[in-house]
Amino acid sequence: MTIGDRSNESEIAVYLGLGSNIGDREVNLREAITRIEKLGLAVVRESSIYETEPVGLADQPWFLNQVIETKGFAGLTSEHGQILGDPEAIATVGAGALLSELLNIEHEMGRARTIANGPRVIDIDLLLFGDKIIGHPNEDEEWSFVDPTDVFVPHPRMHLRRFVLEPLCEIAPELMHPVLKKTCREMLASLDDDSGVRIYRQPGLSR
Repeated sequence: MTIGDRSNESEIAVYLGLGSNIGDREVNLREAITRIEKLGLAVVRESSIYETEPVGLADQPWFLNQVIETKGFAGLTSEHGQILGDPEAIATVGAGALLSELLNIEHEMGRARTIANGPRVIDIDLLLFGDKIIGHPNEDEEWSFVDPTDVFVPHPRMHLRRFVLEPLCEIAPELMHPVLKKTCREMLASLDDDSGVRIYRQPGLSR
């Protein structure tokens, strides 16, 4: 299944975070990217692969993490090629459709959500969907992020995670967080996270 008919869609930059700490971690990352491309998304940039210390549950193997930029689905079209609905509604539907496909890839590759922050064959996080803000509350609303099937972009914890910001800054240091109004470089510089993150393999080197 593809996210949309590429002849009729508008494309926006979609950033995805990948992680694996079970089995052949590097092969798992590559397989996930192959499956993401089969959705009809064009991968335009890949960060280095980083080896990262587990966060939240220390007693498990270290992860391999990577961030990729894709050109992704931004709208739904009618049979006559006309965009349906207002732009914000279209973005919400598009992000939801993409998240559903990413969760399906995780499932097909064998991920089981049995332990919070636990080991996983593959993790695919929807970090940014262009500059869209979806699912975030107003300032006076209480909010917690619990259901992985709910659409929240920007990802509500991306600015707190070194294993996300290090690879993201590598490929898009001046990218602006649409809620915090800070660049990736600024978020990384102010990050209160001393977990271990080291380059495992740089782009273009044989896997």
